[in-house]
Amino acid sequence: MKNVLVVTGDAGEAYEALYAVHRLREEGHKAVVAAPSKRRLHLVMHDFEPGWDTYVERPGYGMEADIAIADASAAEYDAILILGGRAPEYLRNNAALLALTKEFAAQDKWLFSICHGVQVLAAAGLTQGKKLTCYEHVRFEAEQAGGTYCTDEAVRDGKLVTAQTWQSHPEFYREVIACLAA
Repeated sequence: MKNVLVVTGDAGEAYEALYAVHRLREEGHKAVVAAPSKRRLHLVMHDFEPGWDTYVERPGYGMEADIAIADASAAEYDAILILGGRAPEYLRNNAALLALTKEFAAQDKWLFSICHGVQVLAAAGLTQGKKLTCYEHVRFEAEQAGGTYCTDEAVRDGKLVTAQTWQSHPEFYREVIACLAA
């Protein structure tokens, strides 16, 4: 059993959050949800509709955060999974999260990211020279931070695995589960 720190916050993508926790538990791993504070989170649902140039957002399911980001230690986990939605917009400014993410990288642990989660990796300086993917509208940030954007649904580069959106779950979690089993 591996311990995975699943990072999100208010306005995190509900489907990504629920799917991550359920999929990891299904494989026998421990998923611990971390957010800026330990409390019930307000998640959202993003969907793509004809006639819109970007996604639409609606209120989604809630989820309990098990731990505050500031109370998490990379030494206690085998991997960090940074979810998407709008939460990474402000989480990328969270000094404790950036330090924690760098700690995972320094300890050569798995870094998993989906959708907008790459914004946190970019802010932490962990995308330089890496092949990655993400939601197409944050591609610019990933490239500005030195990453090489790929159009694949999921991309693995060393200890980094990234995915585009919740629509990439099958490809992404095949990689995630394989990495955790290695």
